[in-house]
Amino acid sequence: MPEESLEKVPPHNLEAEKSLLGSVLIEEDSVYKIADEIDPDDFYKLKHQQIYEAMMDLFSNNEQIDVLTLSNRLEEKENLEQTGGKSYLAELSNSVPTAAHIDEYANIVQKKSIIRELLEAAHEISKLSYDEESQDLDELLDVAQERVFSVGKRHLQEDFTDIRTVLDKAFERIDDLHDNQGKLRGIPSGFQKLDDILAGFQSSDLVILAARPSVGKTSLALDFARHAAVEADVPVGMFSLEMSKEQLVDRLLCAQAEVNLWKLRTGNLSDKPESNDFSKIGNAMGILSEAPIYIDDTAGSTAMEIRTKARRLKAEHDLGMIIVDYLQLMEPHKKSGSRNRVQEVKLSHLRDSGSIEQDADVVMFIYRKAADRNYRIEDIPPDERNLAQVHIAKHRNGPTGMVKTFFDESIASFKSLDTQHEGEQIPEESQQEPVKEEDIPV
Repeated sequence: MPEESLEKVPPHNLEAEKSLLGSVLIEEDSVYKIADEIDPDDFYKLKHQQIYEAMMDLFSNNEQIDVLTLSNRLEEKENLEQTGGKSYLAELSNSVPTAAHIDEYANIVQKKSIIRELLEAAHEISKLSYDEESQDLDELLDVAQERVFSVGKRHLQEDFTDIRTVLDKAFERIDDLHDNQGKLRGIPSGFQKLDDILAGFQSSDLVILAARPSVGKTSLALDFARHAAVEADVPVGMFSLEMSKEQLVDRLLCAQAEVNLWKLRTGNLSDKPESNDFSKIGNAMGILSEAPIYIDDTAGSTAMEIRTKARRLKAEHDLGMIIVDYLQLMEPHKKSGSRNRVQEVKLSHLRDSGSIEQDADVVMFIYRKAADRNYRIEDIPPDERNLAQVHIAKHRNGPTGMVKTFFDESIASFKSLDTQHEGEQIPEESQQEPVKEEDIPV
């Protein structure tokens, strides 16, 4: 920051500060209007900070606030002389004829305080920027963002809301739901039975999708992304910490076109009229090219980097869904011990990952017997080899349950069981019961 800008007097309004303090002195009840809005540091003048702090001491102790009690409290804190003595307190009480406009005075004081905080934040960021050896660029960017965002955080906190206001909005929401029965409140997952339980993916929800390796976490996450972007036109940000963007696009194409993934990777595609893979891929490309999907495949990304990129994506494209594949790659490697022998992931396993389980709004587990190392593929009935169970183990705002899906390994995609798979649909009578936690091998 240039030296001349630092020499400028920071924005402030002494008259507003005096009027605010005077309003409290002449009408004690007015303090209730500003006690939660104004802090001592919001005042520019040091003696005004000390006077207001003494007022808050009296207020918190349910004591009278007037010139006498206030001067006594300041004297106890050895600040009376520094603040101008009783004569200055009397001057404050005479500075305003009424306390009717205390809200306006508070707004002025708070606005000036925010501007000063922004200037201070800018100065701190400037100092950090000049110190190139203190931290790397990504850390500097995150510190700068956090410093600026934190400035107004306290000032933007909402106060109490009259229940009548909430009820009015609730009635409008309920009436809208009644008029649009059957319409999802959230983002469609692409699976009807899953949406019946979750009502779609809700805004601001943290959804954890867990499974053993090679069960289909990435495939199902891509299915969610594809359905959200293609069917609902919801912008999706995909952070891939393991696969390259080319691999993800291959999977998206094959799932959309229903073309064998291995054939695409080896180039062994059919151009026969009855099964023209090129035609299917071309159609899928046309659909996906219009879908608002944004992919970042930076390996080893940190939570800090992902947060920064997500903020930018939200600002530029009104981001509606973020997918991180996968979460553990952002954290230091942890020993898994004997837990690797457990083939079906359980809710308790997430407790080893900090507060993931506690923070999550929805936790889903995928289980496929065909991917379970405790079973030989030849021992699994053919009509169960494509069965995949999606367990909703936690749902903060609704029911839990289990949804059976069809996993088409050839195109690396999950489908609803009520979708026709050219004769591959699993008969209803052969669908196995949900795996119980006590049945899981350890």
